[in-house]
Amino acid sequence: MRIKNECIRNVAIIAHVDHGKTTLVDELLKQSGTFRSNQVVQERVMDSGDIERERGITILSKNTSVHYHDIKINIVDTPGHADFGGEVERVMKMVNGVVLVVDAFEGPMPQTKFVLKKALELDLPVVVCINKIDRPEARPNAVVDEVLELFMELNASDEQLDSPFVFASARQGTASLTPDHQDPDMKCLFETIIDHIPAPEGDPQAPLQTLISTIDYNEYVGRIGIGKVENGTIHVNDDCVLKNIHHPELNERVKISKLYVYEGLQRVEVKEASFGDIVAISGISDVRIGDTICSPDHPEPLDFVKISEPTLSMTFCVNDSPFAGTEGKFVTSRHLRERLYRELNTDVSLRVEDTDSTEAFKVSGRGELHLSILIETMRREGYEFQVENPKVLFREVDGKKEEPMEQVTIDVPEEFVGNVIEKLGSRKGEMTDMHPSNGGYTRLEFSIPARGLIGYRSEFLTDTKGNGILNSIFDGYAPYKGEISKRSQGSLIAFESGEAVAYGLYNAQERGDLFIGPGVKVYAGMVVGRNARSEDMEVNVCKKKQLTNMRASGSDDALKLTPPIQMSLEQCLEFIADDELLEVTPHSLRMRKKILDSQARKKARNRAQQMAQQD
Repeated sequence: MRIKNECIRNVAIIAHVDHGKTTLVDELLKQSGTFRSNQVVQERVMDSGDIERERGITILSKNTSVHYHDIKINIVDTPGHADFGGEVERVMKMVNGVVLVVDAFEGPMPQTKFVLKKALELDLPVVVCINKIDRPEARPNAVVDEVLELFMELNASDEQLDSPFVFASARQGTASLTPDHQDPDMKCLFETIIDHIPAPEGDPQAPLQTLISTIDYNEYVGRIGIGKVENGTIHVNDDCVLKNIHHPELNERVKISKLYVYEGLQRVEVKEASFGDIVAISGISDVRIGDTICSPDHPEPLDFVKISEPTLSMTFCVNDSPFAGTEGKFVTSRHLRERLYRELNTDVSLRVEDTDSTEAFKVSGRGELHLSILIETMRREGYEFQVENPKVLFREVDGKKEEPMEQVTIDVPEEFVGNVIEKLGSRKGEMTDMHPSNGGYTRLEFSIPARGLIGYRSEFLTDTKGNGILNSIFDGYAPYKGEISKRSQGSLIAFESGEAVAYGLYNAQERGDLFIGPGVKVYAGMVVGRNARSEDMEVNVCKKKQLTNMRASGSDDALKLTPPIQMSLEQCLEFIADDELLEVTPHSLRMRKKILDSQARKKARNRAQQMAQQD
């Protein structure tokens, strides 16, 4: 007999990036008494990873819990960036409702639509939290209307349209049911969650079923499976069976060695857990996301949500540059292959495939940021490798080529509107909407091929002088839109190996913008700058001034070098062309030509041109 576990609520916090989810979770933890009154707590305590804290974004979904009166609220903090949508999709099976956080000024954004759509598809109840109510330009009443319009656009049911609204300032730790008045705490948000999010249902007498939605790793206990107990009760030392609805052949006997539940930020070891609990289980060496831990008497797997497919791919290959092996700890193809396939255990939206070469692997993900975070994580772990530029994944439907499309929302000051429309138009973007936004900004909405956005983000920041905001989200597939012109500037390529000196750099900077300064070691074929013209050009940055015993007026003045452009990982990935690679090591990022030798490169280019003319 199915009953409700009224002592528990399971809820996910979902929102667009930077709308304040993690700060909201911080306040819920503080006001529930999770921390001591004199305990020092860092901001965004849920963003525990180094990269998350540096970039100010959530990358991985994380679990925590708070107690309000006699009820335990299990909270899942999810990423807001579209590239990590797979993290949101997989945790939806773990919760019984969601808190949708929306900025009181920006209103619903592309990722708001994506996460809300996933919640409505699973028929989950929604509590809408209008956050940042303390912003001077906040417009809560207008944002409420926009959220309701979004509900109707997504065909929400009558019950979902009646979702309660809470108005909060996560930074100040206040919330209320009206925008005009703020209570001194978040009591009304706690009560709204308890009243509106249903308690988990299950049968305590039924055979055990626990669906694994997240994988964690601990070097002492190995893999840890995290999921919700759907039916029955789970005990330490239970003999169970692993089943997976998508892998019917899986029928592995396992034993529960340790069992944990969440109390605040800690995992607390327990002897048993009942239906509705979110638990962490260790002792199962090869548990995967989507597996169901079942009773051996009745091994029935649970259905797992279908994760959206990747839209972008990159080739990872072994580093073969002249500087290979000088900085990295893991440099062989075996190291690279093991690490990439290990990532599949925790990242459900990633795909890894072997290629014809034993030293190269095709890695597919949701977007540039998704793949660049993987690259950054690997280089910090001591891996050294090379990557090609990102390429979109096409597909064929009824013999016709289709490509992934992106829905782009841009907020820019009016003076930059023309430039943005022109640039996106040249990249096959079609404007679907344009209207005045708040604060003197104009909001532009485009439908554009995903490949049209590759290399545009850094250009967009330059074009808008840092004042523009660009957000995009996957918007399905559409017929192929035709060729898109490549980057308008060529590369400056090092002519010889050696160490860059001021005299050589001074002469090279007349040709374009440099990426390196004096004292940097370079090799022939390495990209050291950006040419002002569209073609590639070789420059000798190692050239030294010839010394003579003659002096001329003005010739010995100090050379003035323009500071080099410091390229981030994402900027490097956007910049490299089809015939270039990005060399990634723990300490360096170097762009280079695939063919380092100048003569061999020219021959290859001539052959490619001849073949293109024949076609």
